[in-house]
Amino acid sequence: MSKDQLGEINMRIVGVIPARFKSTRLDGKPLMDILGKPMIQHVYERARRSQRLSDVLVATDDERIQKAVEGIGGKVIMTSPQHKTGTDRVAEAVGHLNVDIVVNIQGDEPLMDPIMIDECISPFNSSPNVQIATVIKRLSDESTYSDPAVVKTVRDSSGRALYFSRSLIPFPRSRTKDFAVYEHVGIYAYTKDCLLKLSSLPPTTLEMIEDLEQLRALEHGIPIHLVETQRHCELVSVDTAADLEKVRQIMAASQEERNAQ
Repeated sequence: MSKDQLGEINMRIVGVIPARFKSTRLDGKPLMDILGKPMIQHVYERARRSQRLSDVLVATDDERIQKAVEGIGGKVIMTSPQHKTGTDRVAEAVGHLNVDIVVNIQGDEPLMDPIMIDECISPFNSSPNVQIATVIKRLSDESTYSDPAVVKTVRDSSGRALYFSRSLIPFPRSRTKDFAVYEHVGIYAYTKDCLLKLSSLPPTTLEMIEDLEQLRALEHGIPIHLVETQRHCELVSVDTAADLEKVRQIMAASQEERNAQ
């Protein structure tokens, strides 16, 4: 057994799925039906397939979500209804838990590949100085370059984030064969100490301009390590009824393909 593997076994790594009932564009989306299951169940079951998580919890402020998760044998931590971000909800959920690494798993990403969770955790085994890690994937559809719902990122030579933006970065003043655009996949792994520190800090200027809470870390000088996923699955963040229908269609097609094999 390698030192990296031993360190991983000794670390307690918990995945937390923040889920609230209220939503600006799609109220009750964690409980929306997708092929006979509420969306939160799809996310929970996928997270449970991670090879590196010690446990998976759902952090919510709604008893309906609590009932749905506990109905499938899941674990729930009830949190304050006052939280404005999922990060704050996750921080409250783990505040009194004995954990080393916390993975914030988005509750509106039912197509997430569990391997992406393991990829997100991997930097903590290669360096003791990592405080935050997240996942990116190369965009192949140029029509998404100008989509503000698709968050883009650029990295330095060490694989750390330079910036995140809803705008196209880098801007291709002149196209080269090496030009690539990377999408940020909204899954984060933090040391517990770093997570609690971030949640205690006030929103920062760039964070509020872009409406991207990960910029709070960069503005405070906390490096974010980027892991390029090796998975090629289609990801859809469910924010609208149209997003929900798209996910249903993708899952139904995948199910039909498996049944045909």
